[in-house]
Amino acid sequence: MTVTIGVIGVGMIGQDHIRRLTHVLAGSRVVAVTDVDAVRTKEVADSLPVPARVHATGEELIADPDVQAVIVASWGPTHEEYVLASLWAGKPVFCEKPLATTEEACSRIIDAEVEAGRRLVQVGFMRRYDAAYRAMKRVVDSGDIGSPLMVHSRHRNPSVPEHYTREMAITDTAVHDFDTVRWLLGEELVSATVLTPRRSRHGGELQDPLLMLFETESGALVDVETSVNIRYGYDIRGEVVGEDGTVALADSAPVLVRRGGTVSGRVPEDWRERFLRAYDVELQEWVDAVAAGRGATGPSSWDGYAAAVVSDAAVEALRSGAKVPVTLRDKPDLYAKEAER
Repeated sequence: MTVTIGVIGVGMIGQDHIRRLTHVLAGSRVVAVTDVDAVRTKEVADSLPVPARVHATGEELIADPDVQAVIVASWGPTHEEYVLASLWAGKPVFCEKPLATTEEACSRIIDAEVEAGRRLVQVGFMRRYDAAYRAMKRVVDSGDIGSPLMVHSRHRNPSVPEHYTREMAITDTAVHDFDTVRWLLGEELVSATVLTPRRSRHGGELQDPLLMLFETESGALVDVETSVNIRYGYDIRGEVVGEDGTVALADSAPVLVRRGGTVSGRVPEDWRERFLRAYDVELQEWVDAVAAGRGATGPSSWDGYAAAVVSDAAVEALRSGAKVPVTLRDKPDLYAKEAER
């Protein structure tokens, strides 16, 4: 079965997904596209082996009877309306993070999906599909290192665009770390504290770096560092400290060069390079689930909601300097009964 897909938003990430669906992955075809930039939309549509249909709006694309599943890769504040429209149409939808920009909006999506009675939404937390992170989770789940006591997570960018604000270090950058920790440990974060070290001279008006501290339901401690003007490259690090041992991500460089008294390895240039394969696996597994009639099996609306609530608590902690509780609504059975991926 070939899954026919409509893509809402053909900016950088939308075009990248269209490229992999068309030239890298199996079992799907992009048949419709839309974007606020009409010229870019037509260029992308015409560039496909079989030109895609151009729609004026996301709602029109979702209603297209030839579209079996939807990818939402548009501006974050538009996600809620397109995800809800997909749910009302009964169509599986892959939504890039954030699921929505407010806790209330995420909760409305959860309510609509629960009313639909089945999982149809997958959120684009691609780290869950990275081979190194999956290996790390297998070690944690095996019990080989005992119960997790601490998690150290590092998210370092060489630079960020001019529109980047200090809150985005939490809501746009560290949100991946929040989801990863919840997934690795299989439990929720219950409090947030944000510390502000001396500012980097590269950060301008930003408060950069940030050090965030979290507690989990079981009492494990989590620290997340964001350094978004680190200059040397895109560097993702993680370690779980257990009772009987530790497990950590290895360096991402495929080779180490020893020469002239030095040892060197390549640091990825950006997130696309570091998680290239994870994006491929993520979308292929989504396409396969849709083709099999399973709707969605990856990160859920609940995961998108929980990450948003943690982000809100961390933003409040950044502004107030206080420790802020993370308070989640009751978890619906639709998600509570799911096995963790």
